[in-house]
Amino acid sequence: MTDDRWTVDFWLDPSCPLTRNTARWITSLTEHVPLDVRWHVMSLFLLNEHRDEDPEGDVEGYLRIPARVATAVRVNHGSTALGAFHDALWTGSDGTHREWIGDIGAALRRCGLPADLADAGWGDGHDAALRESHQDGVGRVDAEIGTPVLAVTTPDGVLPAVFGPVVAEVPAPAEALRLWQATLLLAGVPGFREIKR
Repeated sequence: MTDDRWTVDFWLDPSCPLTRNTARWITSLTEHVPLDVRWHVMSLFLLNEHRDEDPEGDVEGYLRIPARVATAVRVNHGSTALGAFHDALWTGSDGTHREWIGDIGAALRRCGLPADLADAGWGDGHDAALRESHQDGVGRVDAEIGTPVLAVTTPDGVLPAVFGPVVAEVPAPAEALRLWQATLLLAGVPGFREIKR
């Protein structure tokens, strides 16, 4: 990585559709901004495990399954593979964007990963790594948050991590750049806490 490039560390829960939109936004920026993305896993299951009522309604813990598989991908094949797997989860075999994640095994195969990584979803073999990655992301933001978490490293240093931005749809190219600039501006303001609408 050269000195004039930027890095975004991006923590995602692979089953969150709004996070999917943010991931597509960040990926679209790489065509216009000298930006490298490092993908990491966080988990809505872990985020909500201490609550009496799960706001996701995931009483059975099914959200843990794709997060475990994503962790296995990240541990065994790295950040780029995790980004490809996340993209494949949300993309049909014909390349269209999905409303909900697809078959995990099919997504693994489409991005050239071993299909048996899907087995990780049903065991606890990667739970320690998942918890460590999750805590690394959420521990960077001093607030009650969700997914995604972004930490930006500029050529001049590291900006405070932020939750979001959460987008209901992927912005058009001009708006995508404006959102990037706004995110950097807000993250760089000391004491900035939250904005919603």
